[in-house]
Amino acid sequence: MAYDNDNIFAKILRGEIPSEKLYEDADTFVFMDIMPRADGHCLVIPKTPCRNMLDASPEQLLACMKTVQKVSHACLEAFGAEGITLQQFNEPAGGQEVYHLHFHILPRHEGVKLRPPGQMADFAVLKQHADKIRAALA
Repeated sequence: MAYDNDNIFAKILRGEIPSEKLYEDADTFVFMDIMPRADGHCLVIPKTPCRNMLDASPEQLLACMKTVQKVSHACLEAFGAEGITLQQFNEPAGGQEVYHLHFHILPRHEGVKLRPPGQMADFAVLKQHADKIRAALA
């Protein structure tokens, strides 16, 4: 299937939709998930068009994974987390809902379940969580 230049993440990259940015480099962009399933739930995306992992170039995947690792360490520190859940979905049957390659980073604590999907964040709390991650990245 073709890449849709009007997907929500493409609009975020173009600055047409606001996001709580955490990190950016030449190839990737990281921002908070507005429907977090855990405190610190954030998303890593490539800056270049790519529907998902199945059509990504090796360079896009490498850039994303380098950023995933960097931000995961910051999330561990920021939230005193004991682990990270990394999620990545491909095509409708695989659970993908936004058709721009993205990796979910979810800081995890032993015995704490993920919140149900689809619940909008309190934006003041989201910003506090973003500030913690940005401080850990600094």
